[in-house]
Amino acid sequence: MKNITITKAEQSKLSELDFDNIPLGKIFTDHMFICDYEDGEWQNPRIEPIKEIGTHPATMALHYGQAIFEGMKATLDSNGIPLLFRPDKNAARLNFSADRMGMPSFPEDLFAEGLKKLVKLESSWIPPQEGSAMYLRPFMYADEHFIGMRAATSYKFIIICSPAGPYFSERIKLFAEKKYIRAATGGTGEAKAAGNYAAAIKPTENAKAKGYNQVLWLDAFEHKYIQEVGTMNIFFKIAGEIITPFRDGNILDGITRMSVIDLLRDKGFEVTERPITIDEVKEASENGSLEEAFGTGTAIGIAYIQEIGTDEGTIHVSDESPVAEDVNDTLNSIKIGTIEDKFSWMVPAE
Repeated sequence: MKNITITKAEQSKLSELDFDNIPLGKIFTDHMFICDYEDGEWQNPRIEPIKEIGTHPATMALHYGQAIFEGMKATLDSNGIPLLFRPDKNAARLNFSADRMGMPSFPEDLFAEGLKKLVKLESSWIPPQEGSAMYLRPFMYADEHFIGMRAATSYKFIIICSPAGPYFSERIKLFAEKKYIRAATGGTGEAKAAGNYAAAIKPTENAKAKGYNQVLWLDAFEHKYIQEVGTMNIFFKIAGEIITPFRDGNILDGITRMSVIDLLRDKGFEVTERPITIDEVKEASENGSLEEAFGTGTAIGIAYIQEIGTDEGTIHVSDESPVAEDVNDTLNSIKIGTIEDKFSWMVPAE
């Protein structure tokens, strides 16, 4: 593995941060990890002060969309050691996305080493408040200067860090979207590609204008099978059974999703991965068997769902989420080391 060079910032901006009032996605730490893909290999891995990156007008990512990313979080345990949550899964998913988008894979050992060195260097930026963390954004994009429809020959891989407070502190409302779609079979729905999120912006803004927090995506053909939410996977508890849409190539392989499934089964719940329709959820709400629903994702952790709006009316979900709250507490406790990590998910950034 190549040596990672480190150039430290002359002056830290940490003193400017109010840990009790962190604006979402606007504050960044002092350093970034960066690596270049040229001549068929990844070269010059380094950590350096964060700065603007010069972009040529013909940079291919701007024209043809070869851009992917990951979302991760770093937390502190009781001894002040920074911890990473299942970073091997993020490295593997990044390369899954890269393959789907015609991009080169990034060495997973270099991904882990660069991440650990960067997080250790920036550990003072990790907020100590409950529910807070340092959000990590690894991403890769085509930076070759060329106008033409083909895979690029040069890329950049970068990791930046941003301290973050709790994402959703209140119960949320979703709007079931039937005009626009997120993904269709054979598309890029299972990849964490930037274009997937660009296509979601207008429907999400429409939903917010109606008083909802996020879009609930339905399938591309019949507009009835539930896929996922704008920034998360989704679970329903119906008559004691916990149901989540199965992975059919149209939904993201969420790392929080897979972890929550493991936790639920460990707690004795029956978890079923299968197709589920908006009509089934509506019927369960009407007959009283819909007990709760929640979303899972890196940024939000676990979000408790209050209701789902449709063109025909409102589906009331629940006013309480005891199972989701219990799983959320367990997951957060594992992440800060206050309970046993019997799944061996946490990796010290040392």
